[in-house]
Amino acid sequence: MSNESGDGIDLAYGLDEKPPLPKSILLALQHVSVMIVPSTAVAFIVAGAAGLDAVDTTYLVQMVILFAGVATVVQAYTVGPVGAKLPIVMGTSFAFVGAMSSIGAGAGLDTVFGSIVVAAIVVPFLLGWQFKRLQAFFPPLVTGLIVVIIGLYLIPVGMEYSAGGVDAPDFGALHNLALAALVLGITVLFNLLLKGVWRMMSILIGIGTGYAVAIGLGVVDFGPVADAAWFAVPTPGEFGFSFEAVPLLTFAFLFLVSGMETIGDMSGITAAEGRNPTAEEFRGGIFADGFISAIGAVFGSFPQTSFSQNVGIINFTGIMSRHIVGIGGVMLIVLGLVPKIGAIVTTIPDAVFGGAVLVMVGMVAASGMRLLFLNIEMNRRNMVVIATALGLGLGVETVPEALAGLPEGAQLFFGEAVIMTGLVALLLNTFVPGDSSPLFDVPDTVPPVSEPVDDD
Repeated sequence: MSNESGDGIDLAYGLDEKPPLPKSILLALQHVSVMIVPSTAVAFIVAGAAGLDAVDTTYLVQMVILFAGVATVVQAYTVGPVGAKLPIVMGTSFAFVGAMSSIGAGAGLDTVFGSIVVAAIVVPFLLGWQFKRLQAFFPPLVTGLIVVIIGLYLIPVGMEYSAGGVDAPDFGALHNLALAALVLGITVLFNLLLKGVWRMMSILIGIGTGYAVAIGLGVVDFGPVADAAWFAVPTPGEFGFSFEAVPLLTFAFLFLVSGMETIGDMSGITAAEGRNPTAEEFRGGIFADGFISAIGAVFGSFPQTSFSQNVGIINFTGIMSRHIVGIGGVMLIVLGLVPKIGAIVTTIPDAVFGGAVLVMVGMVAASGMRLLFLNIEMNRRNMVVIATALGLGLGVETVPEALAGLPEGAQLFFGEAVIMTGLVALLLNTFVPGDSSPLFDVPDTVPPVSEPVDDD
């Protein structure tokens, strides 16, 4: 047993310690239960946007689970320079949903996977090599705004699913709204009123309850589960590959953003020991982000990045053992090789997923707001950056026709809410003098609580 002193927390199990196997399995299952719903929700949303049938959707879900497991094991134990030897649970981030959905619906999933393969190799390699220089350009003001916009622009998606799914014949029907409300209510109440594992598994419990009620209402079709195999090996190039400049640039920027997110998550994990990650840990963690994402895309998996929710579990429980997370990765690999698991996910009604998606994306936005409020001063400069970045990001998302006069490639690139918000925040924060700018050393004046003031 470890008992860290100093700036760390009291650890029940340290980084390299191994709890008894039965306990390790239960703790690993807790990590898996927290990340599996958001990851499979990403696959579910993108498959719907791309118009995939149940078979292809099952395959996507299967690959997302499988390579989340592979990436988690690599982060825990490393393969050469790839991996951090830290308890990092990996999964598919909501940061990529918008780009994958729009590009998949327009250009096809072959363009999505071709772009991911290239961007996942190039960007994380450069970031891992030069992360100390690049990190200064992504302070909490920039990364916080990106996280906020990811949550905000996905809220309409959650509402559409809650109503039954786009183009559903029963869109907006009472039974759809009731199922979504049930899942939403259970998830929120468990999270607010209960503690421990019940709180951490609130989303999974909400979906499970909604799914059971949906079965009772007779709105679940188990045909895909009966047709799915018990075991299947992934197929390279399942959706093909093609390469276009604008989608490639889009995913390159998103991998830069997700790399910064991984850096933050690694810092959150090692904070439990009262230290910052070493340069080797930083590089290995970022390399794993990229290389596993590239390999996964060859087989039809979406990008893998660290899951912040699991960082919270480590700090909440005081259990930092990377071996527990490694066991969780093995569980995910096993689940990913069983197509019936993916098929079960595809049978969950859209309305049930919708209630959970609303909570998840809302929490993403709230996490971004917390990142902003805890790390920046609300002076005039920073408020203008926030207002401009969010205004333009939500603007192009809600009124994409406003960019109709631009070339098609520019419409695709600047029409992504995450890209627009991130670029505007990055440029303004970099070139406008202020405390968070990497080019200037101008301390911001601390404003009164009641009103913003100038920081010049």
